[in-house]
Amino acid sequence: MSPAPKPVKITVMGSFVVDLAFRTPALPGWGETITGSDFKLGPGGKGSNQAVAAARLGAHVTFITKLGRDSFGDLARRTYAAEGIDSTHASVTTEYPTGAASVVVDQERGENAIVVVPGACFHITGDEIERARTAIAASAVFLAQLETNLDAVEYGLKLARELRVTTILNPAPALSRSSSGGVNERIYSLCDYITPNESECAALTGLRAATLEDARASAEMLLSRGARNAVITLGAQGAFVKNSAIAQHVPAFEAGPVVETTGAGDAFNAGFAVALAEGRDVIAATRFACAVAGIAVTRAGTTPAMPRRREVEELLTTKGTPGT
Repeated sequence: MSPAPKPVKITVMGSFVVDLAFRTPALPGWGETITGSDFKLGPGGKGSNQAVAAARLGAHVTFITKLGRDSFGDLARRTYAAEGIDSTHASVTTEYPTGAASVVVDQERGENAIVVVPGACFHITGDEIERARTAIAASAVFLAQLETNLDAVEYGLKLARELRVTTILNPAPALSRSSSGGVNERIYSLCDYITPNESECAALTGLRAATLEDARASAEMLLSRGARNAVITLGAQGAFVKNSAIAQHVPAFEAGPVVETTGAGDAFNAGFAVALAEGRDVIAATRFACAVAGIAVTRAGTTPAMPRRREVEELLTTKGTPGT
C-alpha cells in the first residue's frame, strides 16, 4: 500500500441537510402507511457528504454552505469539527431553517428514493461566496452541486475559474434544461469537469446513459456545450470518461455486497476531486473515485458510509483491476 500523498486543499460549496433515513420493504403508495425496519437521523446533503468524504480521504477541506440557527445546524457544526473541515464559511441565518431530506431505502436492493427540502443552504449569496475568495484561491479544486440555488453555483464556478482553480460540477439533483429555473447553458463553459449520473444525463441532454454508447453520446453533447471533460457515472457499470482526446470506460470496483446506494455519487465526486487535486490524470482519478464509491455502497447511510483513505488504498492494492 503506497503512503498517502501530502494533503491537498479543496473547496466544496453546497448543501447541508439532515437525513431522515427509513429502511423499508417497499415504497408506500399515496394514502398508504407501511411499517419500516429501521430509522436513522444524521448529517447529509450532497455538498456536506462530499466535504466529509474528501476530508476522510486526506484533503484539507473548506466547506461553503448556509445553516439555520437551529438544532440541525448545530449537528452540522459538530460534524465539521469532528471531521476537521474548515466551516468558517458555513454562514448562519435566522430567516430559514436548516434543510432536511427524507431518504427511503429498499431494504433488499439498497436502492433509494429521496425528497429533499434544502432550506437555508438554498439561499447562499454571491457575497458569502466572495468572502471565501482566499480559501478558494488556495485550493487545487472547487467542487459544486445543484442542491443550492443556481445563481450561487454559477458565481462559485466563475470565481474559481477566475482564480485558475480546477472546477467540478456534479449536476445533482437532476434539473431539466427546459424546466423553470433549469441549468443555464453558460454554466457548462465554467466546468473543467462535469459528472452526471444516468438520470442527470437524461435531464440535461434528453439522453439516458443506460449503455456505454448512450454515455458517449451524452458526454459528446455536454462537451459541445463547453464542458472540458465529461465523466458519466453508471452505477454498477463504473464510469465513462470523454474529452477531446479520450473516450474510455472505467469499470466499477466491487468491495462487497451492496447495502445502500444513497451516497455513492457523493463518494465518487469526493474521490475524483481529491485524486485530481493530487495530480492524477482523469482516468486515474476516475478509477480512484470508483474505488471510493465501491466501498461507500457496502454501508448504510450517507455521511457515515464515506470511507477513509486507508480503506481505499487497500482496495486499490488488493483489486488492481476494477470489477474483479
